[in-house]
Amino acid sequence: MNTKITLNQIKAEVDKLASQIGASGYILPTYGHSEDGARPHIDVDSRGYHYVVVERGEEFQRITTNDLDTLLYNIFEHVTFDLACKYELERRVVGQDFRRLMFQRQVELLSMLSPRWGETESQEHEKILQQNPYDDNASLRAALTKTLREQGLLSDDAWRRACGQYPLPKT
Repeated sequence: MNTKITLNQIKAEVDKLASQIGASGYILPTYGHSEDGARPHIDVDSRGYHYVVVERGEEFQRITTNDLDTLLYNIFEHVTFDLACKYELERRVVGQDFRRLMFQRQVELLSMLSPRWGETESQEHEKILQQNPYDDNASLRAALTKTLREQGLLSDDAWRRACGQYPLPKT
């Protein structure tokens, strides 16, 4: 039988790992209860460890596992996503798909905590990119579409013309 650790022990481990990547405050989960605003919470019961997101009083997501490492990965996948989004926003490169910098930073942060977590997330990003490849022209295409609409072109015509100048990526 797996011996479960307590919420206080989980919190101590999360706090230790969070300090290694500069994570604190609202992006970290609560323990034993939810706060409004989709802030995750951690719970432990006879079924395992639970990573739970409640939004507006309704359970939005629940991941249950008996493996502490899996729980910690799920916690830090979300924490590093928040950190990576902030990092990208502060360093945005015009004409570059924002996910390039964001994905890179998230994998970097997770790898600092566990090389295996970084590799797992990198594989998840590859799956996303297979379905939705990087699109470095998205902001240029959107801006041109807007300009053409303001010049009187119908939305569909403006979009087609913008896509002609800045083609959509191939999947």
